[in-house]
Amino acid sequence: MERSVTAFRAGRRVAAGGMAEVAKALAGQDPALVIDDATGRVVDLDLSGGAAAIAARYAPTPRGPGRPKLGVVAREVTLLPRHWDWLNAQPGGASATLRRLVEAARRSPDARARVAQERTYHALQALAGDLPGYEEALRALFAGDTDRFAACVAAWPEDLRTYALALATGDGDD
Repeated sequence: MERSVTAFRAGRRVAAGGMAEVAKALAGQDPALVIDDATGRVVDLDLSGGAAAIAARYAPTPRGPGRPKLGVVAREVTLLPRHWDWLNAQPGGASATLRRLVEAARRSPDARARVAQERTYHALQALAGDLPGYEEALRALFAGDTDRFAACVAAWPEDLRTYALALATGDGDD
């Protein structure tokens, strides 16, 4: 699945969508700050070359061997022998059990809130650090006070405010 990004210039959203789509939209224009919607981190897009070069650079990469539809990636996991024994005794084996445990943890309300807070923090650090109410907005964000957060960002440019509220509330999360 292609990463979704949003580009801002002077507090206004100028492009949003997949990396290839946003890169093509930004080519030949003034610089913009591009944010990864999933992490809130700044993304540096290479806009050199023409539209064909940009499209080729950001085209989805083919998946490798294994379970391509799932995007399974093999990595090393180090556990104690008793942990391996328990995992191997579970239905489906160790890998299936670890996937189920990770998915359950990812879906917990605490984990989802923490991800939304971190994502919003990173995006606001890049986009809104010099705006009035920035620090109070962060305090409200990490306190989990969505009403106060919304009040703190109310005076910000509309596109930036809308984006910050969407990140903080998890709108669009899977």
